[in-house]
Amino acid sequence: MKLFIKNMICTRCKMVVKKELENLGLHYTRVQLGEVVISEELNNKQLEQLKAALSESGLELMDDKKAILNERIKIAVFEHVYRNEELSKINFSEAISEKLQTDYNFLAGVFSELNETTIENYYIKLKIERVKELLLKTDLTLTEISYKLNYCSIAHLSAQFKRITGLTPTFYKNLR
Repeated sequence: MKLFIKNMICTRCKMVVKKELENLGLHYTRVQLGEVVISEELNNKQLEQLKAALSESGLELMDDKKAILNERIKIAVFEHVYRNEELSKINFSEAISEKLQTDYNFLAGVFSELNETTIENYYIKLKIERVKELLLKTDLTLTEISYKLNYCSIAHLSAQFKRITGLTPTFYKNLR
């Protein structure tokens, strides 16, 4: 049985889900970001217990197909920004479409409908969050960060950073 879980976007979330499944005596075959595969079918009581346990940790079982797709899009974008050592040089929309095996225009429509922003804007905001982390937690230069996150130039990264945060990357780094 495959279950989809909202807000499950980190390793800690996966650990919480595994713990709750074990506490309820449920057996899983896979726990990955946003998704759990359970060996057995759940009855209504087990499902309600799992929902309540996950809710206490800020996680939520999803059953709406659009909400599930929306969460899968968010996870795909997150993984694209945070999991790739060097962001793919292929077009972002092609990468997301390929990862989810769905037409990008359809994905973009669902995402915009549920989030009041575009996938592209969500992607940019995540990239800027990643830039902030790299500025504060590493000794990478702006040039190296620009290359790592597939910006066409330092000027492009800087302009996008300033538009989103109101600060220049250098000023932000010096705040530390």
